[in-house]
Amino acid sequence: MGFKEELARQANMVDEALNEYLPKAGSYPPLIHEAMRYSVFAGGKRLRPALVLAGARAVGGDEKSVLQAACAIELLHTYSLVHDDLPAMDNDDFRRGNPTNHKVYGEAMAVLAGDALLTLAFGLLAGVSQTGSFGADRVVRVIAEVAEAAGTAGLIGGQVVDMQSTGKSIDKQTLEYIHVHKTGALYRASVRTGAILAGAAPEQLYHLTVYAENLGLAFQIVDDILDIAGDEQKLGKPIGSDTKNQKATYPALHGLAAARSIARQAAEQANGALASFGAEADFLRGLVCFVINREY
Repeated sequence: MGFKEELARQANMVDEALNEYLPKAGSYPPLIHEAMRYSVFAGGKRLRPALVLAGARAVGGDEKSVLQAACAIELLHTYSLVHDDLPAMDNDDFRRGNPTNHKVYGEAMAVLAGDALLTLAFGLLAGVSQTGSFGADRVVRVIAEVAEAAGTAGLIGGQVVDMQSTGKSIDKQTLEYIHVHKTGALYRASVRTGAILAGAAPEQLYHLTVYAENLGLAFQIVDDILDIAGDEQKLGKPIGSDTKNQKATYPALHGLAAARSIARQAAEQANGALASFGAEADFLRGLVCFVINREY
């Protein structure tokens, strides 16, 4: 099975589980549950839950035992997208080829849908101790990791600095902070969640962390590049929104050629961090290739 086929297999497994974990669309009050499901099932590659599963496999764990945690990470990621698209944030009308949540359900419902997805995510994480053969200490550790990645030390902190940097000339360190926190923190937490639950040794966890941090950086730089040079049909959204919104990006600061070079360097470092792993980490290696060469 090739990498894309394997990624699709995992995405289908995650989607089936998400369908079970999410409240049914018709359950009362129906509109909020419909809005939650709209964004969760609007498409997406399911890279973050795939990283949870792969993190477990890389240290000898069973992917199905961490599936609930993987779904929690995807719900958290979806919440962040719903809120990012709001007029008060990035003001995007389309996501993955579909109208954004607030364009369909209104701004107030989109805020509440995002809040509900975030809350459900932590509920699922807390419930992992009841579904897997994990001690409470591992589960609590994962909850703390994900909370840090989602808060002001991670995703939200990166978003704040991103917003404050809009329309301004910033230095390399500030741009790195935005990327590492807004995008990289959740990649890091995803890999570490699977690995921690599966009982990773400290050295294994260290190398997987270095891998995830560099993968997240490469992903965000490529994302910035695609917003300039990508294909709108493949992306499912208009290009040029970063330029329109005067966002701080690697191409804006360094130019397209240099941005591509930095992304390749990050990809090489990600692969290098997996040197001590065998075939059990092949999916993680394939993911690096996928991220650096992706067109959508």
